[in-house]
Amino acid sequence: MTRRLPGTEHTSRPWRIHEITPDFRVEDVWAFRTPGAGPDDFPAMLAALRATAGPAGQSLPTRLLFAVRWKLGALFGWDDPRQGVGGRVRSLRERLPPDLRLEPLSPDFDGIPFTNLYELGDEFAMELANETVHTVCHLGWVPTDNGDHELRMAALVKPNGLFGRLYMAAISPFRYLVVYPAMTRQWERAWRDHGHADNLDGATRFREENGEFK
Repeated sequence: MTRRLPGTEHTSRPWRIHEITPDFRVEDVWAFRTPGAGPDDFPAMLAALRATAGPAGQSLPTRLLFAVRWKLGALFGWDDPRQGVGGRVRSLRERLPPDLRLEPLSPDFDGIPFTNLYELGDEFAMELANETVHTVCHLGWVPTDNGDHELRMAALVKPNGLFGRLYMAAISPFRYLVVYPAMTRQWERAWRDHGHADNLDGATRFREENGEFK
């Protein structure tokens, strides 16, 4: 089942993101179930996530929570473009080594305020900055003990001073009680609904049909 992992599960793997974010801390690491996934299915997983990105794919509590967040951001100027990437902070794309700069880059996800950094066959990263924090969402494709592959997500953050650290602490309960549970359901359903049923073995198919992956 989906689970939160220690930060070492991210830092111990040879991800290219480590070269780019030495001054960021690992805030969260999660594993998401992608039953039947193979080593070459990471692009399909990203396509599934793109198809469900934005408010339409979110639960009602998550949409309400983010609506409140954007209202507060507008009220206090947290999301002013001058506080974002290219304003308060420089884009991490400026740190990319030459080989990553040459990799093809898909369009940004619709409906979310992140900007893509790079995309590989087993790794993807995008960034967001505002007055509170500069953050990276890193996705990786990892083999499992049963021969499948699963999606890993790491949130890397660089808070903006004391205010940013207080902000991150204040939103922590909402992330764990609302955002991550909803994200889990959305992302795992995206994989199941994106035409991968034929990849499932009999045991996995039985568990899905009997509600284990609801």
